[in-house]
Amino acid sequence: MDKTMAELPKHAASARPPRRKRDPDGTREAILEAARAVLAQDGKEGLSVSQVAHRAKVNRSTAYQHFQTREQLLEATAAWVSDKLYEAVFGDPSTGGDQPVERVDLEAVSEHLAEFAMENPELGRIWLFEVLSSQRPGDDPFFRQYKSNLERFAKTEFAQPGMDPEVIAVLMLAGSFLWPVWARAHTRDAEERQQMAKRFSLEILRYSLHGSLRPEKYPKLEARLKKEIGPRGAE
Repeated sequence: MDKTMAELPKHAASARPPRRKRDPDGTREAILEAARAVLAQDGKEGLSVSQVAHRAKVNRSTAYQHFQTREQLLEATAAWVSDKLYEAVFGDPSTGGDQPVERVDLEAVSEHLAEFAMENPELGRIWLFEVLSSQRPGDDPFFRQYKSNLERFAKTEFAQPGMDPEVIAVLMLAGSFLWPVWARAHTRDAEERQQMAKRFSLEILRYSLHGSLRPEKYPKLEARLKKEIGPRGAE
């Protein structure tokens, strides 16, 4: 009996499941994924580190090791949105800024931005307000690239003289991420939301063509807008 009792701890120890290996990067990503889900569902007001920890199925103490405050969670989420937004609109970050600005496909940029905003309404608006309320918005990769493109474009022969790149950047981005609020309140399914995204991108292009662009430099764009918007504008 004494021998059995002496061997019990050893036997019990060998029967325990192996301890999971630590994976700090995986845990951080799981926490951020949960934070994005909470933000998309409940908005900024519903976010807390403890709630995110519960959703990510990690201990609260572990979550607090990665993010001490909800503000850090918001900052990290905004950075993630910025990266995804950059890829969706400009492509590979390593080459996105190399293309001459006059060769940038304005239609593709407008459409990709509208589509991303429509597919990520809550996260997009959170990113927008985090950037606009920041003392250093230029630290955000997407905003920096977007505004830089407009600044470089303003110096070309394709731009209307006197355009204000900073004002245009804020107007365009604000409209892009607020339009989905209206669209989702007035649509029933994904197909209708996609149509609303297309309407927005076309109107932005029309606005740009007769505001910041010189129309004579974009005959194909002008012809497309006359074809697609003309009938609607004539109603």
